[in-house]
Amino acid sequence: MNIENPATEAFVAHRNLLFTVAYEMLGSAADAEDVLQETWLRWSGVDLGVVRDQRAYLVRITTRQALGRLRTLGRRKESYVGTWLPEPLLTAPDVAEDVELADSVSTAMLLVLETLAPTERAVFVLREVFDLGYDEIAEAVGKSPAAVRQIAHRARAHVAARRPRGAVSPAETRDALDAFRRAAETGDIQGLLDVLAPDVVLLGDGGGVKQAVLRPIVGADKVARLMIGGLAKITAVMSLRPARVNGHPALVVRLDGELDSVLTVRVDDGLITGLYAVRNPEKLSHMGQETTLSR
Repeated sequence: MNIENPATEAFVAHRNLLFTVAYEMLGSAADAEDVLQETWLRWSGVDLGVVRDQRAYLVRITTRQALGRLRTLGRRKESYVGTWLPEPLLTAPDVAEDVELADSVSTAMLLVLETLAPTERAVFVLREVFDLGYDEIAEAVGKSPAAVRQIAHRARAHVAARRPRGAVSPAETRDALDAFRRAAETGDIQGLLDVLAPDVVLLGDGGGVKQAVLRPIVGADKVARLMIGGLAKITAVMSLRPARVNGHPALVVRLDGELDSVLTVRVDDGLITGLYAVRNPEKLSHMGQETTLSR
């Protein structure tokens, strides 16, 4: 890329925003990177003289590429072994400072977005997270502004019914994770039961490569016994270390020093209601360095 090229300068200036749009739509950093490659190829052939708003134009290209990939991903997920979870990202502290952005990229929210149809997801992300106007969104998704308003209303209601019940402070999440970590490290099943909500759900993603629960495990007792039983079988030296993943406190699990899995949580009223364990090695490639997200 020639950095002095005006097209390149514009693309580089908005790259973090475009990556964030693609990642929120796809839940996959690898696929978001591919979308950015496709966006660049199309953008590099555009006559900049006819572009009024470069940011909006780039977002439009990215959205269209992400929509196409989202539909392909849907077919791929149908044959995925076990539960599909979003790809965890090691994020910089400034992501957590933007509460709305951090909320939108949390594992819990990305799983809610998974329940939307592709166009609904695009409209929700562009409107609620990036605050784009209905006219801009209409151009990006190929619908009329009136249709986009209806889709946005429907998507908002759908998400509101499924999203975490209230705002949770990072400190509250950290406290819950600290209690979880202490109990896991010491084999304290009562300590786990004390921090897990009665209806907690455990989801695991091994991608058919690493062992993980193949279907949701529901209930504090089942989850606690499974966790303690599984940890007792580990012969390697295990470490559970705090990290900031997708804008929120999380735990990184290493076995004999090697990255094994990432644990993120959903917390409601001080208790863990969702526990998400990603072990699929292909989804852990972005845990080596911080990813910059912006809006």
